Amino acid sequence: MAKQIGLFFGSFNPVHSGHLIIANFMADYAHLEEIWFVVSPQNPFKASDELLDEKERLALLDIAIKDDPRFKTCAIELNLPRPSYTEHTLAELRKQYPEDQFTLIIGGDNLKGFHHWKNYQAILEHHQVFVYARVGIIEKPLLANHPKIKLFEVPLLNISSTYVRESIQAGKSIRYLVPDGVRQAIASKGFYK
Repeated sequence: MAKQIGLFFGSFNPVHSGHLIIANFMADYAHLEEIWFVVSPQNPFKASDELLDEKERLALLDIAIKDDPRFKTCAIELNLPRPSYTEHTLAELRKQYPEDQFTLIIGGDNLKGFHHWKNYQAILEHHQVFVYARVGIIEKPLLANHPKIKLFEVPLLNISSTYVRESIQAGKSIRYLVPDGVRQAIASKGFYK
């Protein structure tokens, strides 16, 4: 039976509470049956100098979502040619799971530059795009009125993976910024020091 699956792409370097709040919101309010966290090996728009090994990031994600059956990790991009482009990943997922409907979940900041994504028209031809933005701050970028794009006001926390890494490097606590199991795993393995 076909499932409605939201694809939440990211480096998740590391996964943090803000990611989980967004995924939970999308599962509840956007009526997606599952949210797949698609771990990106290397974002073509980001430098890789502080990128933790992809298998370690995947393992931290598994720890973070293990208690929510709606959430799954997805390592598909780790086996695709690099750099990984969303359009290629979506085509591969359609091939592997032809019965399921995949919806892309992106942030409002990503929507601003969405028209620069490789073959963005092909993405919109085959998929809906759900955009999360901070409550009260929904800008209307170029493609905001496209029929396949839907905007959601989400209660976002101002947490970033960069902030989590910087906190670790400064010797500060990351309790509550990341799930407890993730915090313990990062500490025990000495990640991001």
